[in-house]
Order: sequence, then structure tokens, then C-alpha cells
Amino acid sequence: MGKQKHKGLTILAISSIPMILVLGNSMLIPLLPKMKTELDISQFKVSLVISVFSIAAAISIPVLGYLSDRFSRKAVIIPALILYGSGGLLAGAASAWFSSAYTWILAGRIMQGIGAAGTAPIAMALTGDLFKGGEQSKVLGLVEASNGFGKVISPILGSLFALLFWYAAFFAFPIFCLISILLTIFFIKEKKAKKEPPPVGKYVKGLASVFKTEGRWLFAAYLTGATCLFTLFGILFYISDILEKQHGIDGLLKGGILAIPLLFMTTTSYITGSKIGKRMGLMKSLIILGLLLMTASFACLIFFKSLVPFFSVLVVSSIGTGLVLPCINSFITGSVPTDRRGFVTSLYGSVRFLGVAIGPPIFGTLMEWSRTGMFLITAGLTLFCALLCLVLIHVAKKEKSSKENDTLFEKLQFT
Repeated sequence: MGKQKHKGLTILAISSIPMILVLGNSMLIPLLPKMKTELDISQFKVSLVISVFSIAAAISIPVLGYLSDRFSRKAVIIPALILYGSGGLLAGAASAWFSSAYTWILAGRIMQGIGAAGTAPIAMALTGDLFKGGEQSKVLGLVEASNGFGKVISPILGSLFALLFWYAAFFAFPIFCLISILLTIFFIKEKKAKKEPPPVGKYVKGLASVFKTEGRWLFAAYLTGATCLFTLFGILFYISDILEKQHGIDGLLKGGILAIPLLFMTTTSYITGSKIGKRMGLMKSLIILGLLLMTASFACLIFFKSLVPFFSVLVVSSIGTGLVLPCINSFITGSVPTDRRGFVTSLYGSVRFLGVAIGPPIFGTLMEWSRTGMFLITAGLTLFCALLCLVLIHVAKKEKSSKENDTLFEKLQFT
């Protein structure tokens, strides 16, 4: 990477890609109550506007991850951003002029989801290709921080656009995508492949060997990443609803309040990414600490309904999420060979999207059932992830003491 010119602009270009992705859901969250009223649809139907985007992305990600390994990262990212912007244009046009607007909005959101599949996960793989060692962790921290920064500004942007007309945010997507496309074209220079990509059969065998040696840890990492996004978007969906219905807070103020937990998460992500380097032991400790902070925060939320105490406790979970995600990103990117990195990071992106997809509808259902139950179930889920990681650490240490384990993860951990 030393030979790569304009390193700062390269990092900016890579960071713009996941930020565009985040806008796809977070920018629309403040609009959902208004959309429900304007289109006269149910709570479940309005949650589908978030879910279909994420499901389409989750299904498409492994395919685009494979294509990015076979051809190049940019060959996937640029068309994906074009499709993403076009989906926004369709959803905006449908809202403004079409009679069956809701159906067309969903179609536009599916297009955006497929486009989103070629953004953040491929950007993670690209970071792994272009940067090495401690610098790689630092840039991955920046990418996660950019992802978080997108989450911070997007509710505010969504609320600002809604001051024009409720569906204005859809028309903003093509503009943001164009900026990211230009940055990608001009400032990301990929290394030329030194050899031909492997045939499909050999590629699949290589993936199987990765999951055979690293399967337990990858499963835990995938589950933990998905849980973080599930809880984050579920809680945001809940907050968006109660701010309007219970506290009469709307517009820009609502966007600003939604941004508070995201700001804490982003700041923590940036600091964590810049400090962890390649220290696997530290990463695992921070993952468990972060999950325990999330568990404690969610369990305590049942006692607080006033906004200030509620958000004071909620930011503890945001700090926990900010500790967990950069460590998970670094582990997944660093433990996989370059020629299969696109698929493995994409699969991780896929499960993250599934977490986002199921968050709003599940939290919507739990909200109607029991507020206390909702928070306790959420706390139980994060506690389960923490215990799973603890068990895996114990097993790995036991295996190491009984025999020399030759997996890449063990090499990284114990040398």
C-alpha cells in the first residue's frame, strides 16, 4: 500500500461505500410513521420497507462476493452503486406519481438491496487487499466508523429531507451514489491479479477448508455481528415510534435524538479500530466486554421510561456495539486468504443484513406484546453471544495445550 498514491483519498473512497449503504435504512427510519399515514398501511407493512431491502441484500451478497473474488472489487462495486441509486429513483418516483405507490416502493427497495450487496462487504474485502498488518485494522476501524457516522447523520438527513416532502430522501440516494462512484473510479487503484482466478470447484473446496479450520469462530463472529445490527435497528425502530407517539417529538429534533446512540457507537468504533492492531487476544476480550455492556444496558432499560435516563442507559449498549464490531471485522478479514476474502466477508455482510431485516418487524411485534419482555429477550440474546465466545476461547486454549493446532487463527492468537 506504500506505493498507492493519495492514501487519504483512497481511505475516503473506501469509507464512502459503506456510508452509502447505511443511508439505505437509517435515513428512512424517521420517515416510517409519516409513510404509514400517507400510504395508509399497517405497522408490519411499513417495517417491510426496511426488511425487503435487507433480505434482497442478504440473498445477493454471497453471489456478488464470489464475483468480486473472481473478477475485481471495483467491477462489482460500481455497477452495484448504480443499481442502488436507480432503486432510490424508482421509489421516489413511485411515491410522487404512481397510484399503487407502496408496491413500487418495495420494488425500488429490492433494487437498492441488491445494489447494497456490492457495497460494504466488498469494501471490507478491498481494505484487506490494499492494507496490511496494524494499518489494515486501523482502516477497518475507519470503515466501521464511517458506517457508524452514516448512521449518525442519516436520521438527521432523513428528517431534513422530510421537511421538503416525505419521500424526498429517496431522490437523495442517486446523488450520494454518484459521489461514491466518482471517488471509487478515481482514487481506488486495485492490484492486478497475479494469477487466473480458480475454477468454481476449486474455489468451493478452498472455502470448505476455510470453514473447516475456522468454522466455529466464523460462526460466532457472524452471529455476534448479526446480533449487534439486529438490536441496533430494532431499538432505533422502537425509539422512532415512541418519540412520535408518546413524546410528540418529530422532524429534525427526532432525527437528532435518534443520532445520539449512534454517535457513541461511531466514536467507540473509531477508537477501537485504531488501537487493536492485530492483537487477537485483545480483540476477543473487547468483544466479550462489549457484549456484556450491551446485556447490562438492555436489561436495565426496563426500569427507565423518561427520555434522559433512558438514553443515558442506552448509550452504554452503543459503546458495547462500538467495541464489538471493529474487532469482528478485523478478525474476519485477517483470518481469510485474499482469493476467498470477498466471499467470506460478503457472507458476514449477509448475516448482518439479516439482522437488520428482522430487527424492525420483530421489535414491532414485541412492542405490542411487552416492553419489558422485548428488552429482556434482547439482553438474553447478547448474553448468549458473550457466553458462546467465552466457551470458544476456553476450547481453543484447551486444544492448544493438548496439541499443536495449525489453523491460521491459532497462529495469529498464540505467536
